[in-house]
Amino acid sequence: MAEQLGSQGTAGRAVARRMVRDDWEWVRRWFEDETLNDELGPLDDEWLEYVLGETEGVELVIEAAHPATGKLAPIALVGVVWGVSETDASAAEASDAAPETGHAITDLAIDPARRGFGLGRIAIDATMAWPDHPATDSWIAFVDQENDGARRFFEAIGWTYEGLDGDDDDAMHRFATGTA
Repeated sequence: MAEQLGSQGTAGRAVARRMVRDDWEWVRRWFEDETLNDELGPLDDEWLEYVLGETEGVELVIEAAHPATGKLAPIALVGVVWGVSETDASAAEASDAAPETGHAITDLAIDPARRGFGLGRIAIDATMAWPDHPATDSWIAFVDQENDGARRFFEAIGWTYEGLDGDDDDAMHRFATGTA
């Protein structure tokens, strides 16, 4: 099973691992939740194939002991697009390229049945601790303008609000943090 799951990163009571095809059944169940589907969905087979084949980022499953059984169970799904280190960004700027620095959290889905129990912070910590990310100096997250819950979440965990990124209705709230 370790070969199937790949590297795992731990943060407190949670572990992160790369999403695998066998996760698809419970992921689809989670996205039957109206709030989760409205904010991050809908998901389909095309999305699944994309995240399973992704080479410039990763979709992580965050697991922790279930309170009723004590067995590891998914608590979150977190998407990450890998950025470049400050050193690599400086070199790219010198060559007229303009890469985004920092790894970007592209989605954060918490088990709908366990929302409101502080699992978001645990999921972010486990995501950042996952050992297979390329090195980075910082992390960023983009939040839809209408997703007040996600905006409050990133403010509450101490990420710096950097304003709106993008144009008009497509602009998103941008948050950043260093690599503690």
